Amino acid sequence: MSWNPRDTVNLRLEFVQLALQDGANRRELCRRYGISGKTGYKWLNRYAQSGEAGLEDRSRKPLSSPNRTAPEIEQRVVVLRNEHHRWGGRKLEQRLRDLGDPVVPTAGTMTRILHRHGLITPEASQAATPWQRFEHEQPNDLWQMDFKGWIELVDGRRCSPLTVLDDHSRFSIVLDACGQTDTQTVRRRLRDAFRRYGLPLRINTDNGSPWGSPAQPGQLTTLGIWLIRLGVKLSYSRPAHPQTNGKDERFHRTLKAELLNGRHFASFRGAQQAFDTWRIVYNTQRPHQALGMATPLTRYRPSLRAYPERLPPLQYGDADTVVRVRINGDLRFMSRRFKVSSALDNLPVAIRPSTTQPDCYDLYFAHHHFDTIDLNLTK
Repeated sequence: MSWNPRDTVNLRLEFVQLALQDGANRRELCRRYGISGKTGYKWLNRYAQSGEAGLEDRSRKPLSSPNRTAPEIEQRVVVLRNEHHRWGGRKLEQRLRDLGDPVVPTAGTMTRILHRHGLITPEASQAATPWQRFEHEQPNDLWQMDFKGWIELVDGRRCSPLTVLDDHSRFSIVLDACGQTDTQTVRRRLRDAFRRYGLPLRINTDNGSPWGSPAQPGQLTTLGIWLIRLGVKLSYSRPAHPQTNGKDERFHRTLKAELLNGRHFASFRGAQQAFDTWRIVYNTQRPHQALGMATPLTRYRPSLRAYPERLPPLQYGDADTVVRVRINGDLRFMSRRFKVSSALDNLPVAIRPSTTQPDCYDLYFAHHHFDTIDLNLTK
């Protein structure tokens, strides 16, 4: 997979930072990022010698460097705040420490500086509340996926940002400017992510299209079937409970506050360039309060489960009754007809006796339990 010119420098930085983590498989990372081992070590060497500047062709101006420290500490805080207008004192303090500033005010001092310069309103202080959520133990145990509400481009077209977030690390896996929200679009963006970061154990979404069915929560779709065949487990948020995908919802709030508010993009390309630049800041520079002020990249590792270019064959147990679904989702079993998802047309499913309900049978597609049929009900 070749690197797109629009995000080459950002990807070099991401590759280098992942490759420098303890235990990183650099050969596998080179393969996933579509570069040779020689090229990978070239960027590692240049980064070791010159830092980010050694990666060349950066599309954004560096926030700062120890060699360009402002003469007034207070002005330094103001400048950084203007770069990240939603960051508070704790994030600014951590970021300055990460940047290696020789003198770093405390978070409380930072906050007072921001108040003096009118950069924090009383309303904003009152609205600041801590967030605490359950967190999976390892990277790639769970990814959360959703479309953020569309934004209108200057030419009137609608851009729908597709976001995929790792639950454990809050690492932004995907942040893509999409013109469509259909299965083909999502599958193409996910395929690129799988090739670079590997496969997660599970992906959680809401019940909206294209990954779910609003009318029938949990109904299998074409996209869901593809993910299941890749060995990815699926889960869906409960209807009217967006907090089930809470970390991605919170990510949307941060994206809106730090990038989208007050911005107008002339084209999809311009929006994507802004997304790419902000994503690198979010993943590698922005201290995250829920992570103890660490950055998401420090908590993330690519998955060891590589993306297979060919779908593995479907396999079921010897004790399973395997039935091929007919056109329009028609399933026939024991002289009865049952309706299942039409996305399963011409695919084999396994039928297993229910262990909890008499005269009932559980239906599986690969590892995924998608329905239970009752022989006492006529369909």
